[in-house]
Parts: sequence; C-alpha cells; structure tokens
Amino acid sequence: MPEPLLLRWSIRWAIGIAAIGFAAWIQWQCPPQIGRLEASLRDAYLRMQADTRPENRLVVIDVNEESLQQLGPWPWPRARLADLVEVAIVDGGARAIALDMVLPEAADSPGDRRLAALAQHAPLTLAQVMDFSPREVPNQVGVLAAGHSPKGDQREVRALGYIANHAGLANARCVGNIGYLPDTDGVLRQTPALSSYEGRYYLPLAAALLDCVDPHAPLAQGDRQGLWRIPFGHAIQSYTVLSAADVLSGKVDLSLIQGRFVFVGSSALGLSDRVATPVEALAPGMFVHAEALSGLLDISEGKARLPWDASAWMLAWTALSVSGALLAIASLAAWHGTLVLLALMLGWLALAGAGVAMQAEFALIAPLTAFFVVLIVAIPYEWWQSQGRARRLVATFSHYVAKPVLDEILRLGLNHSLTPTLREVTVLIADMEGYTRATSNLSLTQAARLTKEFLGCLTTPVLTQGGTLDKYTGDGLVAFWGAPVPAKDHADRAVQAGLDILTMVAYWNEQRLAQGQTALRVRIGIESGPALVGDLGTPFRSTYTAVGDCINYASRLEAAARDLPTDLVIGPNTQALLQRHPTRSLGSIKLRGVAAPLEVFALIAQGAPGSNTVD
Repeated sequence: MPEPLLLRWSIRWAIGIAAIGFAAWIQWQCPPQIGRLEASLRDAYLRMQADTRPENRLVVIDVNEESLQQLGPWPWPRARLADLVEVAIVDGGARAIALDMVLPEAADSPGDRRLAALAQHAPLTLAQVMDFSPREVPNQVGVLAAGHSPKGDQREVRALGYIANHAGLANARCVGNIGYLPDTDGVLRQTPALSSYEGRYYLPLAAALLDCVDPHAPLAQGDRQGLWRIPFGHAIQSYTVLSAADVLSGKVDLSLIQGRFVFVGSSALGLSDRVATPVEALAPGMFVHAEALSGLLDISEGKARLPWDASAWMLAWTALSVSGALLAIASLAAWHGTLVLLALMLGWLALAGAGVAMQAEFALIAPLTAFFVVLIVAIPYEWWQSQGRARRLVATFSHYVAKPVLDEILRLGLNHSLTPTLREVTVLIADMEGYTRATSNLSLTQAARLTKEFLGCLTTPVLTQGGTLDKYTGDGLVAFWGAPVPAKDHADRAVQAGLDILTMVAYWNEQRLAQGQTALRVRIGIESGPALVGDLGTPFRSTYTAVGDCINYASRLEAAARDLPTDLVIGPNTQALLQRHPTRSLGSIKLRGVAAPLEVFALIAQGAPGSNTVD
C-alpha cells in the first residue's frame, strides 16, 4: 500500500479507535452532563413504550380528595383503615394488600389493635421510610419492624435513619421500604433493591408485598450500587383506581379486587405524596410501587427478564458499525457518508429502544457519541457554511426574539425560513388600563417616559422567557411562544412571563407610589392555538408576525380582565396545555365577537405583590 494511502487509512482507523474508546469511556465513566441526557433518552423510550392496556393483576385504592371530603380530613381513624383492609381482603378477596403510608404514632387503640392483628395474620404489608440522606440529627421515628433476611448476593444500600410505624405495629409480618433516592434532576428512576439499618434488611414495598405471599418470587436485582431500575412499563391510566370512600361505602364492585394485589395510597395534593417519574411529570407515589410490582410480576410470569448487563454487546455493535461507516466514508461522497452515519444512528436508536424494553443495561448514548467522533471531521466545513446562515438569522430575528432564542437557533443549526407556516403558539397580550386617563395631565416628555418604563416592565419578562415580541400597541404589546423555535412548554413559558410582568409592574408601582404618583394596572390575556407565523406583509414592507384566532381571543381576554377579579386571564386552550401552573376556573364569560360563552381561568399560586391575580 503506498505510503500516503497507508497514512490516510491509519488516520481513519485512529479516528475509529478513538470513537470506540470514547464510547467505552461513556459506558463506564459517564460524566454527569451526558448522564442527564442518557436518563432523558431512556425516559423517552419508557414513555413511548408505556403499556396502556388494563393492568388486571393489581388495584389501587386511592384516598383521594373526594374521599377526604366525604369521610373527613387526614389522618383517618385507624379503625377506618382497618375497615378498608378488611373489606379488600375479606369481602373483596384480594390476594394481598399494602399500605403506602407510615403510621408513626398510635391513635385509637381498637383500630390500632385491629391493624396490628391484620399485619401479623393477614396478607398485609406495611410501609416504613428508610432515610438515605445525611442529616445532622438522623431521623429515628417509630419502631423498625424485623425486616427480611438477605437472599443470594444482593447488595444493600445502608440507610442513615428511618421513619417507622409505632410500637404497636412493629411485629408486622411483612414490611417494605418506601424511602427512595431520586436522581440529580429530581426524577425517581431507581430505588434500593435492599436497604439496611443496623443489621436489619428491608425490601422495597412492592417486592415485600410479593414476598409476603410468594417467598420464592424473584426479587428486585440491584446494580453495583445496590440500586434497582424500576421497570416503568405502564401508563397510569392502565391501572384500576378505586376511591377509598367508595370502597368503604360499598359503591364498588368488589369483583374488581378479587385475586388481585392492592395498594392503598393517596393522590390528594394536601398529603404531598407525589414524585416525578420517567413516564409522569408528577405521579402519586403509590403508582411507583404499582409499576414496580407489575415489573416483578412480569418477571415471575416469564413475560420479562431481570435486568442484564449488555455493555459488551453494545460495544461490539459500536465497533462493527464504526468500522463499516469508515469503509463507507472512504469510498463514498461526503454527503453519502453522512447519510450512512445517520442511518446507523437511527438503527441504533431502534435497537436501543428494544434493549430498554428487554431490561438491558447499557449506555444508550455511547454509540451516538462514537458516531459523533467519526462525523467531527466534517464540522469545520459545516461551521463555515453555518456562519452565513447565522448572520442572516441574527439580522432578521434580532428585532423579534430574545437572544437565548437566537442562540438556540444557531446551536441547533436549524434551517429556519421566513416563509409563513402554521404553528402551535401561545399568545400573550398585555395592556395598561386607563392609559389615556393616566397621561391626560402629563407633558409629552412625561407621557413618553411613563410609556417607556411601562413597556420595559412588559418586554423584559417576555424576552427572559424566550418569547417572540410581535409588536407594541401603544401602551401594550403582543408576544408569542412556539415560533420561530418550537417549544413544548410554550404555554407555561407564556404564563410565567405574565406572572413576571405582574411582579415588575407591582415593583414599578411601589416606586410610583413612593414618588406620590398613582399605581397603574396591567391587564393580560393569554391563549393558545394554531397561527400562521412568518414573514407577512407586502413587497414594500413586511414583518415577522403571527396571524390566527388565538391572537384575537388573547386580545379579548385581556379586555375582559377589566371586569374580572384577576389581572391575568387564561384561555381554555392554554389551560389545557399547562404543566407547571395550576389554575382555577373563573366561569364562562361572553367575549365580544364570540357566539358561545368561553370558560376562562386564573392561576392558583402566589402572584405578584400588589396584584389580585390569584387566590
């Protein structure tokens, strides 16, 4: 082989070795930043694969808001909890039942004695919290139950404290741990497969429930740190959920419980038992245990396998695919080689999804990083080409969108076009109430200053939340989210901008009052929907704007705030999209130009100082 050709192939194989080595480094020494991306990708697979078919092997009895309203606030009398357990086991014929709650203090003695008897003689599993967080004074509440004997070579996670049930329940036959260790992003993906405290060992609640009736059932298997990845395989709606009040009152067909495992927990917001999971942004804790039990039952019934180490398989596939890509790139045009890499990436994403479904443990991101190393030789050219696009984008959008939005466009290298397209957006329209009255006694200079200060209060939150500033309307503005860069949370961003506007206007009003001036009110309307977004206008003059019914509705909601007990009025489409901002209904109102009454909403959260936006 001629020397230049040998050198070229040496460089190619050096790139390949570096790519495979980088993949191996990601597998065994994954840095936190890539680890978060890895977790997010795995979460996405779990959401896509979540089974929505009914899960008929278990039932959830929910102490929900309606139950608390009907039977009284928490804590309930222990006799009522004993009644609930007895109805499920004796009348309903449940296979076993677990209480996803801790009872650290004794209450009504007859009820406590009944629960203690059930915990010793019935298939009832109680819960206790093993605390893994270092504290200056460790939690030591209640009396720990006896626990389980370790099986096989299970690695335990040592607890630093505990919150257990009171002494009357310490002799419970079956007890499980409901303490957990969320990831750094707050999402609960793993739980200790076996936790220990001063020589006592405890299974997770789901495993303890299964072990209570079938000691030979497979247990959760932890990794090198003793953590078990919970197999989130079901959507919440696949579980049968019964109201605790309905179960106690006999309104439930108890055949729904016959032969099934039962979890008793609470979805009531006031009891604060909610966690973020890979499949739900905020789920009641009892559904985590339900997911865990479903996974263990799948393993027990042969429908799934225990987690297994597939890292060697992944690295072998990476080595073969990188070698094939290098051979293809050497003999094909550059863009053909790029297509080969893209095809390999897509193929890996499909294989990775299958691996997640099969409980395989490996770094999903590792092969993708290897392909990135192979592709890195084309980056300088692509960078050069992207500069011209970036300059045009900056010049076009700098008057409309926040700098972070521009940075995101440039980072992603999107070929955004000004051609009008139909996009799902959220529109915010803000305006000063009584502008004419406020400026009637001011000079032109004073009126201009007031307007500029007020528009500054409106504009800064819009740009901070990554919004697109459409236009100023004298003493107000129109802004929207969702274009030019798509944003899944465009509704929440718009509402947060509205809250920030109220905060800034309230602070501005405090300054005005201190100077002997009157406070001014801002009205805000927010609504979502499809809109035509792009470069609209004539050959003589055009602007990047949005046109659609949602803009008209937002304008009318802003006007309607004049007669409503809130400064920020949210339309029904936006309310349906919100994930982080709870709302309350203000009822249905008649809007100008709209035939049917429209239900509108206000936020349930602490609003800006001095505003009447929320309860």
